[in-house]
Parts: sequence; structure tokens; C-alpha cells
Amino acid sequence: MGKIAQLFAMLFCIAAMTSVSYASGQPQLSKELKAQLIGSPVFIQIFKEERTLELYAKVGNEYRLLDSYRICDFSGGLGPKRREGDFKSPEGFYSITHRNLNPNSHYYRAINIGFPNDYDRYQGYSGAMLMIHGDCRSIGCYAMTNSYIADIYRYVDAALLNGQAEVKINIFPFRMTEANLQRHRLSNYYSFWRSLEPGYAFFARYHQPPAVAVVNGQYAVSPPLQLHSGTPAVSQFALTQPK
Repeated sequence: MGKIAQLFAMLFCIAAMTSVSYASGQPQLSKELKAQLIGSPVFIQIFKEERTLELYAKVGNEYRLLDSYRICDFSGGLGPKRREGDFKSPEGFYSITHRNLNPNSHYYRAINIGFPNDYDRYQGYSGAMLMIHGDCRSIGCYAMTNSYIADIYRYVDAALLNGQAEVKINIFPFRMTEANLQRHRLSNYYSFWRSLEPGYAFFARYHQPPAVAVVNGQYAVSPPLQLHSGTPAVSQFALTQPK
């Protein structure tokens, strides 16, 4: 009976230390490990339809889910931001440096997404000061509760101060599964959303943010030069452009 009791105690401890994020498919990390990862490289994914921001940290050679946060508010519905005053929140591939952080925002803490990026400028899109911020209200930004943005900001700030050159923020209209894409196949944004899917798929498979460039005015997704295994990624991810 003593060994059985010990087994149940071990299982209970494992369950208490690690919870599962069913959306990402990755187990969330324990509070103890999360605290140790402050200053590690981080990565952010946002899903509009699910109203979810996912924060990842690098553990070994992979990015693991730190936490998933409910987005209080965003405006304009699904689809990319195209012009100043359309009240849309951006979609696409963005990267930020320490210049994008504002610890004294009117909305508590703010992270400037970096809109417009090269893709947006090529398309002639306009707008500025599109943020992830606190205060739980938004026009064109992604608003979080103050406690959520404080947590996100702390990890991003520490990562950049600790030497991460830039933090990638990938923003999707929804989780880019084939079922979801087919559900939205009649949308005017369908072609654009198809161009985002390779970036989503790469991270889902390799747990590393892809390299994203703009080629001939379109997003082109390619893997880092070497994956954690030391071998190049499979050819299906080599410089993928929408058809």
C-alpha cells in the first residue's frame, strides 16, 4: 500500500506542476520554471478569433508555452489593418526591439507591434501606434488587463535587456488549421490568410519561430539556417510564397 500511495502522490505533484494548453498542444510550464525563464528569449503569437495571446520562452532548443492570456478587446473584426482610421487591429508577422516598449503608457504598459512592417508598406497600408497594452479597452490595438500586460511586458523587457536582438510577434486571424481556413474560404481576405499559414505551420511543427521576409510584396517564410537538430528544415518550408 505504501508504494501505491507514493505513486499517487507523484502523479498528483506532476499534475500540479504542469497544466496542458489544449489550444497550442504544448504543456504549460510550472511556476518555478517560469520564474527561472525571465530573461530567456521569448516569442508571441496572437489569435484574434480565439481572443488569445500566447507567450513562449526558449527552453533548451525549443520555444515552450509560458502562458496563454485572454485578450480583453480588439477592434475591427478579422482581417488586416489597411488604412488609418479603419479601426482594424493588425495581422501579419512583426518584430520589436526595446524601442517599442513603453513602461509609462496611458494604458499602463504598452508594446508597439511595429505596424506598418515591410509587407504593409509595400501594400500601401497606413497607420501607427498599434499596440499590445493594458487598460482593457482598444481601438486598433490588442488590449489586455493590467495584470496580464505587466506579466507579458516583464518577460519581453527582460529578454531584450538580456541580449535578444528582437522579439517576433506573429498575429493570425484564427488558428491556421485547414478546417478553419476552409471555414473562411469565401472571405475577401482568404488569399492573405493563406500567406500566413506557412509561418503558423512551421512553428507548430518545429517549436521555433520561422524567418519571415517580404519578397515581391508577399510574405515568404523560411526556416532558420539550422534547426535544433543541426540539420536544415525539410524542403516544404523553403521560401514558401502564396499561390
